[in-house]
Amino acid sequence: MALRVLVVDDASFVRDTIKRTLRQFITNLELHEATDGRRALAILKNNEMDLVLSDWEMPEMSGEELLRWVRTEARNPSMPFVMISSRGDRDHVVQAIQSGVSDYLGKPFTADELRRKVGKQLKKIGYKDEGRPRQETSAFGSLDVLTGGNAQAKTVAPEDVAAANPLFAKPAKAVVAKQKKSGQFEGKAQLRFPNTACQVMVRELSLQAMSGFMVRPEVLPTLFDQAVVDLENKDGKALARLNAYVHSLQAVENHPNTNKLKIVVRFVDNDPEKFEVISKAIAGA
Repeated sequence: MALRVLVVDDASFVRDTIKRTLRQFITNLELHEATDGRRALAILKNNEMDLVLSDWEMPEMSGEELLRWVRTEARNPSMPFVMISSRGDRDHVVQAIQSGVSDYLGKPFTADELRRKVGKQLKKIGYKDEGRPRQETSAFGSLDVLTGGNAQAKTVAPEDVAAANPLFAKPAKAVVAKQKKSGQFEGKAQLRFPNTACQVMVRELSLQAMSGFMVRPEVLPTLFDQAVVDLENKDGKALARLNAYVHSLQAVENHPNTNKLKIVVRFVDNDPEKFEVISKAIAGA
């Protein structure tokens, strides 16, 4: 019998990444997708699912609202529900636990991280893919770091969580962008990739993309890598957290050992509220 999986995210790029990864290690797969919680709810009302992978922040209906509905009104209220979000702070994860989440995956994520999270849930429901052997999953997931494997256990201190899982570590201080022209974004930006984080000096910002300069990291991002962009104003106030992908990457200097890179990332969110925040930031409001 096919494994029935519902993928929920307002960004088509993220949905495609998840579906592609699932197809790589599960042979008998029936995929469904939705762009927000409301559409996902409609699918769940009419279809039996074995697993839900859902974003947290979406227009119309959030992942948390969808999760609460699943746990109280769905045909199978105990089905595995993995929350995927660019917000990895401890309070946010604890909130997800209280809502009944099965596990939590931070954006941006690697294919191996997604496989481990999904593999752990498949093991719990006793699903075996006879067509292709699955990779072994780790004994403890994100929720186990907080609960010690016991859903009723007290959570550990924030500093202990940060030490155990880099997902909860505070982001590095970003570089202030040096725009001088009227109407340009004057603030800070940090890019987070599956394997590294980079401070960025923003050159241009629009509703569709951001370009800027950064110091070459030890782990170099590649084209189409997932990225999360954290924007702050020049006073350090958080403005928006945006899902994106690497559109272009080039060396600033004409030699292979250059440390200076120009990067362009394109945003993949479809959230009107985020668009409004970016518009105001560009306008200097």
